[in-house]
Amino acid sequence: MNFLRRISLARLLLLCGATVAIGISAAAVALALGGGPTPEAEPLAQAVHDALEGGKNRPVEGYSATIELTNHLVEGSELASGGAGGIASSPLLTGASGRLWVGGGQMRLELQAEKGDTQIIWDGHTFTIYDAASDTVYRYTPKEEEGEGWTAYAPLKKNGSATDRTDRRGEAGLVDGGKDAGRAGADAPGEVPSVAKIEEAIAQIDRHARLSGASPTDVAGRPAYTVRLSPEEGGSLIGGAELSFDAENGLPLRAAVYSSTTSTPVIELAASEVSYGRVDPSVFQITPPKSAKVQELKIHEGSGSQSEQEPGSSKPKLSTHGHGITSIQVLQDAQKGGSGGSSSSELESLPKVSIDGTTASELRTELGTILTFERGGVRYVLAGAVGPSAVEALARGL
Repeated sequence: MNFLRRISLARLLLLCGATVAIGISAAAVALALGGGPTPEAEPLAQAVHDALEGGKNRPVEGYSATIELTNHLVEGSELASGGAGGIASSPLLTGASGRLWVGGGQMRLELQAEKGDTQIIWDGHTFTIYDAASDTVYRYTPKEEEGEGWTAYAPLKKNGSATDRTDRRGEAGLVDGGKDAGRAGADAPGEVPSVAKIEEAIAQIDRHARLSGASPTDVAGRPAYTVRLSPEEGGSLIGGAELSFDAENGLPLRAAVYSSTTSTPVIELAASEVSYGRVDPSVFQITPPKSAKVQELKIHEGSGSQSEQEPGSSKPKLSTHGHGITSIQVLQDAQKGGSGGSSSSELESLPKVSIDGTTASELRTELGTILTFERGGVRYVLAGAVGPSAVEALARGL
């Protein structure tokens, strides 16, 4: 987490936006346009089983789509008015049209903007983000177990099978399939789980969140089911998320994130056209200009420790306050040489609040709040999926 000590708020938000876009693009291809076929109404477990079974019997090698990313996350804030070093021009935060390709265990999302396109690539090992507006390349290589988790959720693996998911979801009972649903961990890799096994996984999810049934719909001319996941716990700005998947092969077709304060999506990745078929491997190869700056992002072991920061230590302290979806993350970083820094001027345009006499900069979004201030030679950054009052109250108690 050492890079967090140097990265500006603008770039931090850019990377947060990239993370959101990557997560949605791995689970979304198209938006329901109406007029297409709809599948028969089925219980959720049966709908999931039939879709996965269809994908196993008729594997899809890849898909591509013309997409539209909608992002209202910072809409209406000072940031959206052009503050924070021009970060408002990033298509990851403002939304943009573009293209999406998935296949062979790889993914590419291309977002087009007047000041330069943004490219997001996952090659099975490393995330690469090229922001043409700033001529900067960001790279992040997850640890082995993190990489396996991402590949597990990628729609298509390198062998082209949409259901060959030999991943960690099997440990949770989601897609670990098998002939004997009663023996945990005994299912053969790549097999479609039984309806009973899927029902068991749904029951586990229902203990922590509300999961809707499978609503028949059509997505970009494809028969699909839409499922909504809503938090069981109240008090946060997260209203829920929706996922639509193809009824014939199990591939995700649409994803959207909602705020608890509005009925329309805050973030949504949608496509007007989608096609299934092999994607040429060259599509996933991009060559940034030689002038591009390269930033390698690394998260070091121990950065998430909640122990007190040792005197003179250069490592930031990251702690969690509260539980569940209403928890608030607090990053404490000892400052050297005063409170100056590259991010100071970028924070001037953000609204100011008083934290026991200390001036703090606050970014309010549709899904959460970010608050930052310096006191006693320590820079504090608080973030949570809650309203400003909850974050400010915690800040006053630090």
